[in-house]
Amino acid sequence: MPKLVRRIEPSQSVPRSAFRVPRSLIGAALLFALCVACQGDRRTPLVIYSPHGRDLLTLLERRFEQLRPDVDVRWLDMGSQEVYDRLRSERANPPADVWFGGPSTIFARGAHDSLLAPFRPSWAGAIGPHGRGPGDLYFAAYETPAVIVYAEQAVPAAEAPQDWDEMLQPRWRGKVLIRDPLASGTMRAVWGMIIERGLKQTGDTAAGFQWLRRLDAQTKEYVLNGPLLDQKIVRQEGLVTIWDLPDILLNRRDGLQLGYLFPKSGTPVIEDAIGVVRDARHLAAARAFVEYVGSVDAQLLATREAYRLPARLDLPVDSLPPWARAVRSGMKVADVDWDVLAARGADWMRYWDETVRGKGEGGKGKGR
Repeated sequence: MPKLVRRIEPSQSVPRSAFRVPRSLIGAALLFALCVACQGDRRTPLVIYSPHGRDLLTLLERRFEQLRPDVDVRWLDMGSQEVYDRLRSERANPPADVWFGGPSTIFARGAHDSLLAPFRPSWAGAIGPHGRGPGDLYFAAYETPAVIVYAEQAVPAAEAPQDWDEMLQPRWRGKVLIRDPLASGTMRAVWGMIIERGLKQTGDTAAGFQWLRRLDAQTKEYVLNGPLLDQKIVRQEGLVTIWDLPDILLNRRDGLQLGYLFPKSGTPVIEDAIGVVRDARHLAAARAFVEYVGSVDAQLLATREAYRLPARLDLPVDSLPPWARAVRSGMKVADVDWDVLAARGADWMRYWDETVRGKGEGGKGKGR
């Protein structure tokens, strides 16, 4: 039985506007594809929207289907913000059953917009208090650090930016690439950290937005998606960027020469959540998948095979692979008020897009 097409990603050479299909048609097309693909298949289709990428999603799909042969896992991979936008547009008749992945700040907006259904998995008590959504609507599954990344062949580790402010040095002008923040939960979290840092220091958001204007002046391009960003850094179309640690570690495993480091002043660690979609068509299967993702076996599997830091606090340290233990011991976690980001982040991003993007000194960073 053929699988549903899982990833729809415009190529670099095709205008982005060419892929703007009315969301009502997207939902209808997805439902039609599911019906066609499932003819003659008695398994329950489970539709997952996720930004987690092929490596992790394929890994969990195969293992979950082994445990539940009555379920056919089908996933669509897209940016965190794109998941939220699609769920909002489809909430009257949602094709998705599970929302898997994205910062808790975006999930908080989804909870406010009634996009999630309450479900308390058995592992909920192993998650820190801030990783639990209101009313059991979502729970953190992983912790995702954002790191500074550089082209390893061109930039020695000692010469790479060691902290956020070093990315503003003149030698990086025109050599910075940034994943489009409007579509990326990771970049929204980093931008929110910068703005909130300035707010703590000065009592105003102006300092943070000024910092982002200076970075905009350094930025050669805002790149459409994560895989393209990684490739551009490897090809040295830019030399430094900011991205999430699991993606970089997966690419290094696959041979891409990407270096990374944890900023000295602190790394924002995103609580990467999961929840059941409100009015999910396959509620029992959706709950079973959420239960599985947070299980000890699935948490350790994702850590060992896909470089995910587990959100569970009850896993023995010696059960984690060496890379995870090294991150836990060596990373300084930035002090971020995630509640403030959840409440104000969407407005901050709109303001950034209207007044900062492409308007830094020299007019850099105009690409989307």
